[in-house]
Amino acid sequence: MTARELFQHILKKKSFLCVGLDPEISKLPACLAELEEPIFEFNRQIIDATHRYAVAYKPNFAFYESYGARGMAALDKTVRYINKLDTNIFIIADAKRGDIGNTSKMYARAVFGEMPFDAVTVAPYMGEDSVTPFLSYGGKWAIILALTSNRGADDFQYHPGTGQRLFEKVLNVSQRWGTTDNLMYVVGATRAEMLADIRKIVPDHFLLVPGVGAQGGSLEEVARYGMNNQCGLLVNSSRGIIYADSSDNFADVAGEKAREMQEEMALYLADRFKI
Repeated sequence: MTARELFQHILKKKSFLCVGLDPEISKLPACLAELEEPIFEFNRQIIDATHRYAVAYKPNFAFYESYGARGMAALDKTVRYINKLDTNIFIIADAKRGDIGNTSKMYARAVFGEMPFDAVTVAPYMGEDSVTPFLSYGGKWAIILALTSNRGADDFQYHPGTGQRLFEKVLNVSQRWGTTDNLMYVVGATRAEMLADIRKIVPDHFLLVPGVGAQGGSLEEVARYGMNNQCGLLVNSSRGIIYADSSDNFADVAGEKAREMQEEMALYLADRFKI
């Protein structure tokens, strides 16, 4: 999927919502407890209730790897279910990979060769050869961690270095590794005020923005500072949607939360693109 194709999908749905699929068995509704595949069934119902409002989904690998083989089987089944439901939905492997070149090749093969993901999150600490294997797959994306919203981000990401902060160097250097059609960046919503600075460095790239909703990030501020001439945003919400309710009606409530976000996004898109 190219940036242009992703933008067209955003305009069609009037949404730049990405739903994070981070299932924890201890938090699943009681009505799923006795099912043979509770993780997949939870995901399936969330997807069925939200897909009309979302342009992307982001399963976080840790929430599947932690359950061993059954968790990874649920992940694979979930991704294939999304892909069968709507091939235009952008599916992100939130795996935060990044290792020496040959190891990264194997990670890339896992997410792009064996499963139908469109993108994978990547930690850039080991440099170019740890990222470029993910860029060798046509139509696939590497989403590089740039400026995150966790408390520990202050430990390294704002380090001034030689005239620029570390996250700024990541943005400046990594642009040379790919294009606006295969490189995206993670920027936390709780750092929304930094989006204006980030847009000076990467004006045309898409940004994956977690932290709206349960983490307190402002969707209005993200749209104001981060939107570009192709929208350029995928805003992720996980807990605020998937755990909005724990009753038998959990999926319906998740759908309502997704709809509320989509309706707000539609206003920002209409204002910017006159749709």
